[in-house]
Amino acid sequence: MRREPWKLTDALWQKIVLFVPPGKARNPKRKYLRKPGGGRKRADDRKMFAAILYVLSTGCQWQAVPREFGGSSTIHRRFQEWRDAGFFLALWQAGLMAYDELKGIDWDWQSIDGAMIKAPLGGAATGPNRPIAEKKGSKRHLLVEGHGVPIGFVVTGANVHDVKMLESVLDSIVIEPPNGLPNLCADNGYRGINSELIMLEHDYYPHIRGRGEEKVAKVEGYKVRRWVVEACHSWQNRFRKLLVRFEKQTENYIALLQCACALICWRKVI
Repeated sequence: MRREPWKLTDALWQKIVLFVPPGKARNPKRKYLRKPGGGRKRADDRKMFAAILYVLSTGCQWQAVPREFGGSSTIHRRFQEWRDAGFFLALWQAGLMAYDELKGIDWDWQSIDGAMIKAPLGGAATGPNRPIAEKKGSKRHLLVEGHGVPIGFVVTGANVHDVKMLESVLDSIVIEPPNGLPNLCADNGYRGINSELIMLEHDYYPHIRGRGEEKVAKVEGYKVRRWVVEACHSWQNRFRKLLVRFEKQTENYIALLQCACALICWRKVI
């Protein structure tokens, strides 16, 4: 178990720095521009990513980031700049490719499931969080490969049923999968003729079983694989910023989730 998961190691940064986007260019429409060498220097990229990792791991507010990382407004501004540049998605895609090259993505057995999270501040992609209907919540609809490594997800309100997002989740895979007919494991929340048709249309062989059915199938020699998606949800919840959603903007929460997925991939190959 990592005792200080917010620590950015040299080995991890050497991989990440290759994908850090360049800083924003100056706006040529501005009447007055800074003189060359004037003003503050751009904050160090490594410190900024270390601060984002600290927030993601500890779940603290952006304003509560220790001063050693830099100003909180600077850190949050850099996070949004990188979000808009697609940095976190690119880092996740690169991590998956590195994992595939070193260990191999198990495309043959994939698993899908949703997990509800609290969203006390509300915002887009939130809804009633049952059984506490008056509370707001969101749901992560997650798709993983055979070892539990995340390959796609969709974020919705907590009241959106898993089966309604099945097609969107299967279309959310962030890298190109190989050709073939992989197995897709799901629980009873995905049971139904329409869901099986969607799986088949996306070239999946459906395995939809409840918990009791899985136990019986395991005794009969069935290769149970659905638990790996639950393990991945647990890995994501260790990033405390994801456990309770305090980000009102869905784009910010998605970027944090993409960053967590990227770190899960990279930490398996470093």
